[in-house]
Amino acid sequence: MTLPLSSPQVNRHAYRGDLLDFTATPRWGQLDSPGVRFQPDSWLLVGDGLIVGTQSEEPDSSWDKHDHSGRLILPGFVDTHVHCPQLEVIASYGTELLDWLTRYTFPVEAAYADPSVARLGASRFLDALLAHGTTSAMVFATVHKGSAEALFEAAARRGMRLITGKVLMDRHAPPELCDDVMQAERDCIDLIERWHGQGRLAYAVSPRFAPTSSQAQLAMAGALCRADQTLYMQTHVAENRDEIRWVAELFPNARSYLDVYAREGLLHPRAVLAHGIWLDAQDRQVLARSGTQLAFCPSSNLFLGSGLFDWPAAIDAGIAVSVASDVGGGTSLSIQRNLLDGYKVQALSGHRLSAWVALHAATRGAAEALGLGAEIGSFDTGCMADFCIWDWACGPVAQARMQVARELHERVFAWMALSDERNLVASHVAGQILYQRDSA
Repeated sequence: MTLPLSSPQVNRHAYRGDLLDFTATPRWGQLDSPGVRFQPDSWLLVGDGLIVGTQSEEPDSSWDKHDHSGRLILPGFVDTHVHCPQLEVIASYGTELLDWLTRYTFPVEAAYADPSVARLGASRFLDALLAHGTTSAMVFATVHKGSAEALFEAAARRGMRLITGKVLMDRHAPPELCDDVMQAERDCIDLIERWHGQGRLAYAVSPRFAPTSSQAQLAMAGALCRADQTLYMQTHVAENRDEIRWVAELFPNARSYLDVYAREGLLHPRAVLAHGIWLDAQDRQVLARSGTQLAFCPSSNLFLGSGLFDWPAAIDAGIAVSVASDVGGGTSLSIQRNLLDGYKVQALSGHRLSAWVALHAATRGAAEALGLGAEIGSFDTGCMADFCIWDWACGPVAQARMQVARELHERVFAWMALSDERNLVASHVAGQILYQRDSA
């Protein structure tokens, strides 16, 4: 159930439950991590939309108290790579990346030329994020300027932290989805002036991926990033082997797929590259030096058959890794389902992904990689009160598992593996309830 966006806010709220967040980055394979902050049966204090603190004792009568004892309270998830228009093509059968784009994605994105479609799609998409426990996101719109405007407007009404931008594509796409360099630059500049830094909104320069942008368009995108270093940049890299071969044909002078972006100044601390499956050691060094982060999209990588991302190799190179749903290539907006798929991907490569590394990458880790660690991703005093309340277990199977879970990591890992949006009780953004589960 999505609540009215104008719900009144009481200034001082206290929420009782099992509080879990992170104070530092957990080490790979470490199950007893000092970076985990677990406060069972404690109170999360929220004032004027901000985290005021946490405490074990019951607050006094000046606080409006909400008792969720026996439930898990987490910072809202941060999805660092997801496509607004692609809800309609989620779970589309039988293709790999390039054919999937042509057959399913491009037709549905063309409809966003209609402003009413874009507005409806933006509202539906953001409400869907909230109904899955995601309170902040970095989002691909479509090539249409109006699609980015619709997302900014919808996020502003909800008070959400949102990063998005008009997609850049000037070739190798249907004519109705192609822009040109000059018009795209004008659109980007106008959107930046109107929306970037307004409230909790930020602009991301958004070339879809190297094959759909000419070198001139990529150069324009790089120039925008250099002109304003507070801008974000989002794109895709090294997702699929056929895609890599195509990039090599289109950009014969580049050393690698990643080098196409590096040459145009698109790698920097506010750049997020989705996938990064087929990178070599030199690519990883370039990413680490530039401060660029990778968004690991495990559900999408498995569903499209793209490959297995080597997370430990990225860590060893000093690259920040966040976790993303990549809907509609991914099959669920649920971050827990994507984390479970992430565990499977790593297991296939001989690694074991702990609940701590996984959840950190979807909360504080993602926030810090985006330069937003002081605002979202944790229960640090002064952060925005973006948090979600979850049932530890839903249904007899999960309940039976929880009854025998021994130590904390075992319990949290079982929750991560067995939970999804059905466990979500409520999502709060800046202290306001924007999603609450029906009681029936």
